[in-house]
Amino acid sequence: MSIIEKAIGKIEKDVGNKSAKVTEKVEQKDDVESKSVLTRVSKGLRDHETDLIDRSIQEHETVKTNFINIDLDRLHRLGIVTPDKGKTQISEQFRIIKRPLLTKAFTKKNNNLIMISSALAGEGKSFCSVNLAMSIASEMDHRVLLIDADVARPSMPNLLGFTNKKGLMELLLGESNDVADVMIKTNVEKLSLITVGTSHSHATELLASQTMAMLLEELAQRYNDRIVIFDAPPMLLTSEARVLAERVGQIVLVVEAERTTQQAVNHVLDQFNSKSNINLIYNKVRTFSSSEYYGYYYS
Repeated sequence: MSIIEKAIGKIEKDVGNKSAKVTEKVEQKDDVESKSVLTRVSKGLRDHETDLIDRSIQEHETVKTNFINIDLDRLHRLGIVTPDKGKTQISEQFRIIKRPLLTKAFTKKNNNLIMISSALAGEGKSFCSVNLAMSIASEMDHRVLLIDADVARPSMPNLLGFTNKKGLMELLLGESNDVADVMIKTNVEKLSLITVGTSHSHATELLASQTMAMLLEELAQRYNDRIVIFDAPPMLLTSEARVLAERVGQIVLVVEAERTTQQAVNHVLDQFNSKSNINLIYNKVRTFSSSEYYGYYYS
């Protein structure tokens, strides 16, 4: 073999060895990159699983937060209608009270929005609101949403036994974007609640706002079987009830027997327009046979 042939052979051998080393390095690099990709994918999957778990926990907590278990035995002792106590004097009274309201509820726009108020504080409007809601919740064909709209003196949390939560004011302020965010389910199947939420110095303006008008329209039309009851402030103490009265379809005025004067009732009635659908509950009437109180209804 000549010197030239030997040189060519050596060059080819060196090139082959370098090629093999380059190939090996490339394979090693590919392997490292593959492992890096797999690590990133694995981490991504773990992060996604963690997000799903966190979201599931949050949703579960929201469900828990938006549910209350009403102590029905306690309500019964307070003289409030409960679905498990059968026929009682108070349940019969509110069967009479609710019937004309339900008859009119879907005959005209917003008639399923019912505001309950009184002339002054302490006449039993919140007591009547809860009783009416509980009575309607026993209906076969209707559901009821009870909204605490008494911004200055909310009674629903204390009466039903739960702490105040975000509610109507948060909806009107845009801090909650959906009614479902503030609606509270209960152990009474057809009864839901919305609290008044955080007290606000411009509550009257919020109730008179376009946002409130849109909310009322949604509440009135979203479900064709729902009655919405507003426990409103006393008419002669605040302006919020007067604003709300202009936007609901039916008004129930609670009048306390032997306390509310004719002058006070007339003063309240003068604040409604001639087209208002006004109903009266004459509350706390003492019977001759006992000291028990109950209400009569006038429309």
